[in-house]
Amino acid sequence: MAFSEIMPFLSLYIGSLGDYSKSQVTMYAGLVYAADFFVSAISAPLWGMIADKKGRKLMLLRASFGTAIAMGLMGFATTVWQLVALRALQGVFAGYISNAQALVASQTPRKHSGAALSTLMTGVTSGMLLGPVIGGILAQLFSIRLTFFITAFLLLLTFVLSWIFVQEKFKPVPAKPASEKSLNPLAAFPKPKLILVLLTSTLIVQFGNISISPIISLYVKELMHNVGPITVVAGIIAALPGISNIFASPRLGRYGDKHGSGKVLIFGYIFATVMYLPQGFVHSVWMLGILRFMIGISDGALFPEIQTLLTKNSPIELTSTVFSWNQSFQAIGNMMGSLLGGWIAGIFNYNAVFISTAMLMLINLAMIWWLVPELRHTKLRPA
Repeated sequence: MAFSEIMPFLSLYIGSLGDYSKSQVTMYAGLVYAADFFVSAISAPLWGMIADKKGRKLMLLRASFGTAIAMGLMGFATTVWQLVALRALQGVFAGYISNAQALVASQTPRKHSGAALSTLMTGVTSGMLLGPVIGGILAQLFSIRLTFFITAFLLLLTFVLSWIFVQEKFKPVPAKPASEKSLNPLAAFPKPKLILVLLTSTLIVQFGNISISPIISLYVKELMHNVGPITVVAGIIAALPGISNIFASPRLGRYGDKHGSGKVLIFGYIFATVMYLPQGFVHSVWMLGILRFMIGISDGALFPEIQTLLTKNSPIELTSTVFSWNQSFQAIGNMMGSLLGGWIAGIFNYNAVFISTAMLMLINLAMIWWLVPELRHTKLRPA
């Protein structure tokens, strides 16, 4: 909820920091979004190795406290470049959700990991649902700056709750003898090609999703002809995928555990392609809202099932490592999506971003279909 409070309005906040044209705002928004993800992509593998040696709970405390400080400082920013620097600082401390996923995955029986991770994701999507609505109302009543301070408070609260209530039965990963170490980081995985395809899929899915985030409030503003409570409506539109995701994600996770996560994943790509494409051709916020609501179903099929397949096909002692890689690929997708999403919107228009996202989902589906055909034929056994 803390992160989603400010994400839909970051582009509007940038517009308030200077006298910028439409194309400048979209391109600056892409840069601001990308700064966090660029740094996160570099730092995530390091944090993953430390988590496997020191524990995942420590990483939860590090991430929540560090991002609280960065978020609070963003409320004092007076220039775009200060905002870029603080977003980069946030990237250094990123990783609360990925470490929570690694903690749950490492302490849940593998045959139930799909249901467990999908249930955990309802916390993420519930926050995605509540954050933009609360942030939109606060931005309308007070100011966008206030949402940064509330975000910092929520993250400090998360730090305290994690410190007191999260328990972890952690066993450090023993160091391998030098003679057993391999230069190939995928050598320890029974299905390295599958792991690489899943990590690439994370990048592509996140690329498509995040390319829309910098422009969604601007798209709503255009559809509303700059009249009415734009921040409130933008917050509601941004939250709608979370509503359907809350109901769809646990059910799809249980179905995947019984019938094969690969089948759920393929359904997610087909459904996402069908739902993203018409978003580029809508003429009202009502139609956009309906289609954004449906996107929550595809998100409930894609993100949890990729993580479930990574969990089921990774050695348990490398759980944090593989989730840190997943975070890095996600961060790279975030960075590329932010930059290219703003660039596409600035050169063409907002609708081009939705059309390009639909094409990306189709390309990712083709990649999985041809490179790992076992996903559509069999139920993969846990490693």
